[in-house]
Amino acid sequence: MGKATGFMEYTRQKPKERNPLTRLNDWKEYSNCFSDDMLSQQGARCMDCATPFCHMGTEINRVTTGCPIHNLIPEWNDLVYRGRWKEALDRLLKTNNFPEFTGRVCPAPCEGSCTVGISDPAVTIKSIERTIIDKGFENGWITPRIPTKRTGKKIAIIGSGPAGLASADQLNQAGHTVTVYERSDRAGGLLTYGIPNMKLEKEVVERRIRLLNQEGIDFITNTEVGKDITAKELQDQYDAVILCTGAQKQRDLVIEGREAKGIHLAMDYLTTTTKSLLDSNFADGQFIDTKGQDVIVIGGGDTGADCVATALRQQCRSVVQFGKHPKLPTARTSDNMWPAYPNVFTLEYAYEEAEAKFGNDPREYSIQTKKIVADDNGNVKELHTIQMEKVKDENGGYIFKEIPGTEKVWPAQFVFIAIGFEGTEQPLLTQFGVETTNQKVAAAYGEYKTNIEGVFAAGDARRGQSLIVWAINEGREVAREVDRYLMGSSVLP
Repeated sequence: MGKATGFMEYTRQKPKERNPLTRLNDWKEYSNCFSDDMLSQQGARCMDCATPFCHMGTEINRVTTGCPIHNLIPEWNDLVYRGRWKEALDRLLKTNNFPEFTGRVCPAPCEGSCTVGISDPAVTIKSIERTIIDKGFENGWITPRIPTKRTGKKIAIIGSGPAGLASADQLNQAGHTVTVYERSDRAGGLLTYGIPNMKLEKEVVERRIRLLNQEGIDFITNTEVGKDITAKELQDQYDAVILCTGAQKQRDLVIEGREAKGIHLAMDYLTTTTKSLLDSNFADGQFIDTKGQDVIVIGGGDTGADCVATALRQQCRSVVQFGKHPKLPTARTSDNMWPAYPNVFTLEYAYEEAEAKFGNDPREYSIQTKKIVADDNGNVKELHTIQMEKVKDENGGYIFKEIPGTEKVWPAQFVFIAIGFEGTEQPLLTQFGVETTNQKVAAAYGEYKTNIEGVFAAGDARRGQSLIVWAINEGREVAREVDRYLMGSSVLP
């Protein structure tokens, strides 16, 4: 490293963020970039650690540790420290097709396994990554890479999320003719409709889609495979098909009162909000409006946090987020040591905004909803809850027990269910005839072949709900396997 003692001389700095109360008045991204001088310092904190755990990309206790796409992090950190931005971009693009996405919405498991993080705050890898790619676009360094030769092979990719886009990018560069099918009216999958603008402005997604289109990839939107075009028609027209449909079957809440009006699945709320914003800046009224209402989000994850941030921008009267787990500790515990991903308390953007507006963190921990009560018109009016205690059972496992006397009634006119996803929607898979396991496509990691000749699967459709970096990882790898299937060998990484 160019600054061998940088990690001792400089402290980790947090990227600049817009004022929480100010940003509630719009739908722009909440974070900004560092200055070049500050980024040079942050790059200098990357130490000469010999074994860079940051890009090992594995799982510890079923949680992602390190970067699954194996970004060459120490190399581009050093280049940023030296001010050699274009070279840093070249190194970044060797492993990551879409740093503008991961640099904004990835939870940065690389930082959790950063060697500096053993005793000090980790290197701010994610912010450096975002700035490298943003500079690449700003300076015109990123231009269409149009393949000079075509193989004559045709590939259909179903789904335009990160796995579908990554596989399309790789296969197109290998010279194949690639068509991506998307049932929504815009390409991008969850990047477009599942992640709010505050985290990922849609011009960033559209810019990449335009670039991929200029490079030769065809995007067919408003087309649902299985309905508008059959599986057999695709198999007859293309030499290979890749299923990158995601794991969009949302997990619902089975509880008394669930049928009340005003209760919605989280992704329905986020999707309609983003679509209305993009279509008409909300003039069409085709969204769920929580203005002046009491909102409760059930589910303690990132999707729930996005619902909180969305409701705040809609000027809700109050918002609370329920989670079943206890509040996380402020530092690693003995069973969560480095390099595993740090399970520690953080104040994400949505919670900072709620605290700024209402004076408190909106999260409630170790809480279970017992029933939902509607008014005389069938509209939800309140939730009944009880606090839970996480205890060990006789087998050493953990169970949740109710704490008597902690019952509480919460007013609510809107409830959003954000408790995860069950797996891949099945009708399309049935039409292709592919085998499934636990509502996911049965295809081995590293091979991606289904039981149907010429049909492959990757991303959340194969592995279940996961991170954007795993989607890109699998998109790149399935491209290599499809290339090998079609050509006998592959030069793709």
